Amino acid sequence: MSPVYLDHNATSVVRPQARAAVMAMLDQGGNPSSIHSSGRAARRVLEQARERVSALVSAVAGSVTFTSGGTEANALALHSAVSSGLDRILVGATEHDAVWENAQASGLPVTTLAVNAQGIVDLPALQVALDQPGKSLVCLMLANNETGVIHPVAEAADLVRTAGGWLHVDAVQAAGKIGADFSALGADSLALSAHKLGGPQGVGALVCGTRATLVRRQQGGGQERGRRAGTENLPGIAGFAAASEASLSDLAAWADQARWRDQLQARLAAAGAVVLGAAAERLPQTLCVAMSGWASETQVMHMDLGGVMISAGAACSSGKVKASRTVTAMGRPDLAACSIRISGGWNSSEADWTRAGDVWLAALEVHLSRQNQVREVA
Repeated sequence: MSPVYLDHNATSVVRPQARAAVMAMLDQGGNPSSIHSSGRAARRVLEQARERVSALVSAVAGSVTFTSGGTEANALALHSAVSSGLDRILVGATEHDAVWENAQASGLPVTTLAVNAQGIVDLPALQVALDQPGKSLVCLMLANNETGVIHPVAEAADLVRTAGGWLHVDAVQAAGKIGADFSALGADSLALSAHKLGGPQGVGALVCGTRATLVRRQQGGGQERGRRAGTENLPGIAGFAAASEASLSDLAAWADQARWRDQLQARLAAAGAVVLGAAAERLPQTLCVAMSGWASETQVMHMDLGGVMISAGAACSSGKVKASRTVTAMGRPDLAACSIRISGGWNSSEADWTRAGDVWLAALEVHLSRQNQVREVA
């Protein structure tokens, strides 16, 4: 049987529209900073792409700064916010390392914002933290990359603005999977990444509102309106724009993924798996489950041997599997080393989700049989 890929939260399969856009730009060539005809043509592609990417989150095109990916977009936002003279950083307990590590390296005091058992940020705790003297940078992702749990960002934004702070939103996993309106969210800055929604790897964007002033981190040129030096990755940006447009056009199709996800969730839960964030609003194609006593990496290997590719949380640790900080923050440290993530994408089918369940249940049977044999020997 053909392999099944259900690790789209790590990186999604490149959409044909994005691939075509990348190839077309590679053939066209040109530097958007050059003033000759080839440069002007490249500039048109760049600015048209900026408009198409901004539409992904209903933002103004001029608010978009292209980066090398979501990690750089997050880093640029935190660097700019810290440079504006804020006093501390408040970081959601389940934030991605791209935010977490940049916060720790900022030189400012960092406070962790607790989440409840479903993985949703504790808004009263946020209010208490904001009431402390000084102004805060608050970092809160729109949707968690492991569980798919969606945070009440707009409600948090009201609290942050009243306190005179800066709200940065990592929307890398959410954009293109749920509707996202930059103004309605109330964010001051928002990070995006192309490869999570079917675009090429190595390109992302930072969207900034009128209350945010960007301070560039790398010097060497006036590209991106002086916000980020370096010749733009135009083929990647063109692919990003095409993927963004395609994502917007098929948002309604994610309802099918949610149904297939829920069917698989029921099968795994019936076999004893714990579903993380089951009672929360989640991304439609993300499922995080844990089986006590069954290591994450072992589950992933069993699934891979059965022809189904999944992951054990974030795919940003050089291939290493470690206990999930997200699951621990949700009050289940006992399951932090036993959780897996199954995530569909734009080209996933019902058969893919069904096969994932078949393979996992068969592997569980083997795992339980081996446990029984160990007990008998003991």
